[in-house]
Amino acid sequence: QVQLLESGGEPVQAGGSLNLSCVASKFVVCMAWFRQTPGKEREGVASIYIRGDTKYADSVEGRFTISRDSDENKAYLQMISLKPEDTAMYYCAAGGSWPCHFRDYNIWGQGTQVTVSS
Repeated sequence: QVQLLESGGEPVQAGGSLNLSCVASKFVVCMAWFRQTPGKEREGVASIYIRGDTKYADSVEGRFTISRDSDENKAYLQMISLKPEDTAMYYCAAGGSWPCHFRDYNIWGQGTQVTVSS
């Protein structure tokens, strides 16, 4: 089973930016970022296929950018114009195949905390 390790989460002020990184222990076709706050379901934020096709949640479209380095089995999430409502535990995810729907992911990292203060 592939293992995922996230990094990059930290406190940041509203309007700021942050970059998250994820490394997978082996090649995966689809990689994604999810986030979760206490008492709420985990939600898909951004997804990327091996070919580079991407999907985004409406709430982050235009502010977040997912990318990947398939040679290194890594995925990244660039976040700008952060808002307090972006505060959450962010999880790297893997699983599924094209077209990499959020519902198909079933492997998770341990998470990295992002806290946006107003």
